[in-house]
Amino acid sequence: MSLFGAMTTALSGLSSQSSALGNISDNIANSQTVGFKRVDTNFIDYITTSSATENAPGAVVAQPSYVNNVTGTITQITNPLAMAISGQGFFPVSQNTGSSANAPVFDPQSYYTRAGDFSMNAGGFLVNGSGLYLQGWPVLANGTLDTNTLAPVQISQAIYQPVPTGKVDLSANLPPASSSAPAPFTSNVSVYDAQGLAHQLTLSFLSSGSGSNAWTVAVTDDTGTPIGNGALTFAADGTLASLTQGAAVQNTPGAQATLTLSTLYPTAGGGTQSIALGLGTLGGTSGLTQFAGSGYSLRGISQDGVPPGSFSSVSTTTAGGVIVNYDNGQSRQIARVPVVTFAAPDELQRQNGSAFTATTASGVPLAETAGGNGAGAIVTSSVEQSNVDIATQFSQMIVAQQAYSANAKMVTTASDMMQVTLDMKH
Repeated sequence: MSLFGAMTTALSGLSSQSSALGNISDNIANSQTVGFKRVDTNFIDYITTSSATENAPGAVVAQPSYVNNVTGTITQITNPLAMAISGQGFFPVSQNTGSSANAPVFDPQSYYTRAGDFSMNAGGFLVNGSGLYLQGWPVLANGTLDTNTLAPVQISQAIYQPVPTGKVDLSANLPPASSSAPAPFTSNVSVYDAQGLAHQLTLSFLSSGSGSNAWTVAVTDDTGTPIGNGALTFAADGTLASLTQGAAVQNTPGAQATLTLSTLYPTAGGGTQSIALGLGTLGGTSGLTQFAGSGYSLRGISQDGVPPGSFSSVSTTTAGGVIVNYDNGQSRQIARVPVVTFAAPDELQRQNGSAFTATTASGVPLAETAGGNGAGAIVTSSVEQSNVDIATQFSQMIVAQQAYSANAKMVTTASDMMQVTLDMKH
């Protein structure tokens, strides 16, 4: 029994070392695969009989030991859509199973990966090198994140819709009345109508004369048509005291001084466009002031309109934001990529393409904001390399080879001893 037992035990050793060599081969072959996680080998012995007076040879079985929670080297690349996770967690991805009505159809199974070599495909979706579609929290029309939904991230290359100007803010200092010139001081600002066409407004400030803290403001459009005017008074300390437009007087300290401009520019609804000219806080130092100075000093002028824009590029942020950039200088976040964590990431089920699926042993997936609640941080324009160390794998390969040879020698030795036993009949 011992000779047969020794042979079968050695055969189990051959099988186990073959499995170990297979894992080593898989690791070495994927040493340059983005996001690949190596597989080590554990050896487990099984006992036939073992007591104080007897021990019979048993068997050994090779069991894979998955190393999913060890981060590979993070390498910076030129791809602005590539992302790597520094720390724990995975990117949520979907697998395309076909198409319907020219739209991709996705496997309902959720997949997770560390392979963040994403790029934009012909349909505008972000996919990695294995063809898996990146998922993210979509941004709703009101600008908020829908953190209850994960959906494939798709980039729209539609025109950025123009935004008509609704507010112009001016910050400037008018000289004291004693040094004011009879000619008006002017500033120009470009505004946009509902179609995104630019128009230039001219703002003119004229003093009521020497010794007076009263001014008039008049605004004309690019055709010279008056679109708004008002009367200004300043307090002795140089702050704006009041703004009068028609019969309406604004003089409440702390309130915003606003002049309404009635343009002839059409709106999307068919009416005309109204613009609010903000002249600062009454009694404050923001906006218009009348402090010491020899002339008119423009500190700043801005407006909230936006011209139309064409798609320019896509970029990502360390918070996981997917940002679409336009040639009009505007940017828009369309999704945010979460980092999905597991209680036991080494218990995930391996899938093709350096992907994983959840198991009962791994725990439920938790989608977290990058860098929060134990989730790793996102590194942009970077990828995570395989966590395989070639030198270690070569060392393990030598050990497996020697162990395999030793088990093979054990088989041949047991066979020779059995032959000697059989020859005893002669």
